Amino acid sequence: MSLEIVAARTIDPGPRALVEASQGLMRAMFRPEQNHFLPIEALAAPDIRFLVARDEGALLGCGALHVKPGYGELKSVFVRDAARGRGVGAALIGALEAAARAEGLGLIRLETADELAAACRLYERHGYARRGPFDSYADNGCSVFMEKRL
Repeated sequence: MSLEIVAARTIDPGPRALVEASQGLMRAMFRPEQNHFLPIEALAAPDIRFLVARDEGALLGCGALHVKPGYGELKSVFVRDAARGRGVGAALIGALEAAARAEGLGLIRLETADELAAACRLYERHGYARRGPFDSYADNGCSVFMEKRL
């Protein structure tokens, strides 16, 4: 596998399909009030760094960093089923952390869910620790909040 992580536009067909797959999974797993993903168009905003993972042109996953005052928030980190367990998620997280450092950010936060146990384990392996709600999130009994100092 020759994995490459590159910047992309969510409005392009391939990246858009990845985001739609991610959001479809979230809609199937969680009630609307438990979903905190950004709309596809919002992932194209100037304060978002959107990346895709590809191998020989095939898109395997995506992720976004929302640049906020004082920290970055990981959004929409997703890996296609067929590519899971191959290091794609780890590569995306590493690239998003590098993007945060390039923005001068020393902290990354994220919201996920206990039902996404593999994602929680992946973040924990990469140094993310659980914390309480942040920003406008509320403790809804479903969400897991994490952060990592860079």
